[in-house]
Amino acid sequence: MKVTVNRRAHFNAAHRLYRKDWSNEKNNAVFGKCNNANYHGHNYELIASVTGDIDPETGFVIDMKNLKDIIKSEVEDAFDHKNLNLDVAEFKDLNPTAENIVVIIHKKIKAKLESHLELEVTLYETPRNFVSYSG
Repeated sequence: MKVTVNRRAHFNAAHRLYRKDWSNEKNNAVFGKCNNANYHGHNYELIASVTGDIDPETGFVIDMKNLKDIIKSEVEDAFDHKNLNLDVAEFKDLNPTAENIVVIIHKKIKAKLESHLELEVTLYETPRNFVSYSG
């Protein structure tokens, strides 16, 4: 029997949406205020949803403390109070859009889970703007 468990977390981070290979005019036309050269920040909310069979011994799909620790080390410690463009290696050459951020977070968490577990990550950039990725 498959069950999905969810863990909510948050982090605060700054970023700038732009492409180094585009002119300022094109970056402004495509990304608007999000292309501010001085960056801008978000209070990101994230939900990690892990799906799998219930372990008959423990009654868990995953020990929620383990999931909490994975999210803390892979996401909160890595991204919280960081400038994603400057401080996070994954975004050195990758535009830190919500879409790209959710894919990176998914990869980082998925790598720490047992292979039989499925993962979906939902990332809220604002209360009304959010993205989901399940691999």
